[in-house]
Amino acid sequence: MFDKILIANRGEIACRVIETAQSMGVSCVAVYSDADASSKHVAMADKAVHIGGSAPADSYLRGDVIVRAALDTGAQAIHPGYGFLSENPDFVEAVEAAGLTFIGPSADAIRAMGLKDAAKALMVEAGVPVVPGYHGSDQADTTLKAEADQMGYPVLIKAVAGGGGKGMRLVENHNDFADALASALSEAQTAFGNPNVLVEKFVTHPRHIEVQIFGDGTRAVHLFERDCSLQRRHQKVIEEAPAPGMTPNMRAAMGDAAVKAAEAIGYKGAGTVEFIVDGSGPLRPDGFFFMEMNTRLQVEHPVTEAITGVDLVEWQLRVAAGAPLPMTQDELSITGHAFEARLYAEDVPAGFLPATGTLTHLRFPEQARADSGVRAGDAISPFYDPMIAKVITYGPTRDTALSRLSQALAETEVAGTVTNLAFLGALSGHDGFQRGEVDTGLIGRNLETLTLPPSPEPRHAVAAAMALAGLADGGAATGFSLWAPLRRAVPLALGEDRLNIHVEVLGPNAQAWTVDGTTVQADRLQGNWIIDGSPAPRCSISDNIITVFDHYGIAYRAIDLLDVTAGAMGDGNLIEAPMPGLVKAVFATPGAKVAKGDRLAMLEAMKMEHALLALRDGTVAEVLVSQGDQVSAGAALVRLEDADT
Repeated sequence: MFDKILIANRGEIACRVIETAQSMGVSCVAVYSDADASSKHVAMADKAVHIGGSAPADSYLRGDVIVRAALDTGAQAIHPGYGFLSENPDFVEAVEAAGLTFIGPSADAIRAMGLKDAAKALMVEAGVPVVPGYHGSDQADTTLKAEADQMGYPVLIKAVAGGGGKGMRLVENHNDFADALASALSEAQTAFGNPNVLVEKFVTHPRHIEVQIFGDGTRAVHLFERDCSLQRRHQKVIEEAPAPGMTPNMRAAMGDAAVKAAEAIGYKGAGTVEFIVDGSGPLRPDGFFFMEMNTRLQVEHPVTEAITGVDLVEWQLRVAAGAPLPMTQDELSITGHAFEARLYAEDVPAGFLPATGTLTHLRFPEQARADSGVRAGDAISPFYDPMIAKVITYGPTRDTALSRLSQALAETEVAGTVTNLAFLGALSGHDGFQRGEVDTGLIGRNLETLTLPPSPEPRHAVAAAMALAGLADGGAATGFSLWAPLRRAVPLALGEDRLNIHVEVLGPNAQAWTVDGTTVQADRLQGNWIIDGSPAPRCSISDNIITVFDHYGIAYRAIDLLDVTAGAMGDGNLIEAPMPGLVKAVFATPGAKVAKGDRLAMLEAMKMEHALLALRDGTVAEVLVSQGDQVSAGAALVRLEDADT
């Protein structure tokens, strides 16, 4: 076994690897960028090395600097985590050329599966079923469209070097193909430096089921399947293992196909073979098709660990150090059911835009596993994926595991940034999902109901006001005057609405509140406050924001009565950046007439492109940014004026 390893990654996966390695007595070296100098993975490691600037290209993608850090610190091996350099064969070769061990597959295996078109041709040779499609080298727009027209719509355009939904577009009819192709090519070039795409027939009612495999370079075993069908914009949201509705014959067929795929390329280490499955009816052994192989550990690996009792990171370290496969296929079995929900900093009402901010409060329930790379006080950076944590639950049955997930999400507390927590809670409680009726279109079909905003009650405003006014923990005389209970205002706002809140403190254990004319009684019983008949929710205060931890978090804003502001509602003249990012392109020119919905600029943030559109008809008065500018959230990009001005 290694004495010391370097983790060439950051955030949640770096922390995850460090936990297992240190439990095995292996010392860990972390690397970090400027933005991550005080991060959780740096604090956990035995040693940490600074490797460059905040942008990934200046730090976590600098393979030569990372290899030098490993040599300088005496590390014997490098664990790549996932993302960044984890599937870069040139990096693998550089690691091995330096006399170090790469904890993962060979460069040849990564190359074999790195391009989706070549990988599918290899799978056909290995006897693995693939989706009908065009995987050719002729990338002319006319050729791609002709192939799509021939196979029939809907089709899926996919970047051959892609992953995570980048460079992927669903095309419903031939009229939309040209625009979708142009968008996919641009995003593929940005994300991977390779604009080539393939075109596949889109499976109706598709399910995304993947098989965890593990190899030693010659033989491989599978650790059963995960269902990752709950996706939005081709990115996974909630994963589970095993897959609902899976039959023994189907599981055997998929497991056999995944093992064939791994052994065909002499795979070593942890990997995942992803399949598209026909979910239009009961699962059947002839209804699944190879999609791609991820030659690394997956984000959702904890659900496999939960149902098999296997620590996949420990297996990675042992096999990379020369040990044989720890278990045979016959020794592996499934016990129970597990779920994983991905908690992100993102603005759901704004269309799931990635968000930033400092986490002023972060707390997870003890009954759930929470894999996180951040702590209270840490910042969600615009330079990296905005994941806060993965919340994982386990139970003897699917119903129990899902019930525990719903409870864990309801008890998770986050403040300091907007999150998708309420969306995850709504999804875990969706009737169809609870019945196991999952496919990749479930979220899209139910997006409106899954993204309904919470409905705060007067008691929530009272809880916030009590915390702000110091009335939750005050002494016996708090709020009293000499002759009568003191009536006072506690000015709060919820969104754009200012609330009219007053309180009369009737004694040390009783308060009478009014919220916009509604009377609410608060009483302290055995040391705990009861508001309007319910236990008072926990609250967190940071600056002028009071977060009430109920309904997945309700953020109230304290109003300074001396801060007098005036102004009209936005008139649509100013186009602002909805998040920090890079101005990828500017389409607006001064003096040009634009119509509502026209593209004015393209912002690249969190590895995705976001089009900024005109909010009304008008004339471009000013263009305030240039291509290549790095802008902050709220930065003015383009100003419009009336067309006849």
